[in-house]
Amino acid sequence: MWDHEIRAMASTHAIIAASVFMATVIPAALVPGFSVYGTHLLWLYSVSGAVTAVSVAVFWLLGITPPTKKHTVGFKLSRLFRSCLYFFLSCLFFHTVVVLYGAPLIESALETFSLAVLLTSLTTLRCLCVLGPNVQAWIRVFSRHGAMSVWDTCLQITVACTVVGAWVGAFPIPLDWDRPWQVWPVSCSLGAMIGFLTGLVAAPAWIHYHRKHLTYKCK
Repeated sequence: MWDHEIRAMASTHAIIAASVFMATVIPAALVPGFSVYGTHLLWLYSVSGAVTAVSVAVFWLLGITPPTKKHTVGFKLSRLFRSCLYFFLSCLFFHTVVVLYGAPLIESALETFSLAVLLTSLTTLRCLCVLGPNVQAWIRVFSRHGAMSVWDTCLQITVACTVVGAWVGAFPIPLDWDRPWQVWPVSCSLGAMIGFLTGLVAAPAWIHYHRKHLTYKCK
């Protein structure tokens, strides 16, 4: 019943996963001394930029982004402005949450905000691509039984996997192992990325396995 959407989803996720791989490999070949640990912020922004650009392009080309009822230039610019504003506010939100969970408030502020940018690129950006700058739709999707399409279900799975991955990634930081990946915020960003990639695989697989039992309310 949902075979077409599941195939489109799997293809989209494969392209996004490939962008993560390319954003890691290409700088390693072009930038001397580049590494995930040694130049972590550079890797982090490289991956964030790649995921953002590829996600926006792929979701737009597939027509997954919700259509606008108005086609005026002013309305489209307003929609773009609100999307950028929500992206920035999401960065501030994640930064605040991470600080409340124990990250340094002043020291390593750049590293903390960079992690917030990564989390926003992996979570909020997908909400913007699938639902648009519509906070009510976001609340609806993440409420109980709020999914109205396979893409809503996919959004729930990928966002949850990313956030849980970042949270689990914080556990090794206080341990006295003196490993390079324990430096803030390496383990959290790696955990978020692993969770995100896991969600990209798990979402279409879970939906495919449960496709005969999926029922959605009409929009």
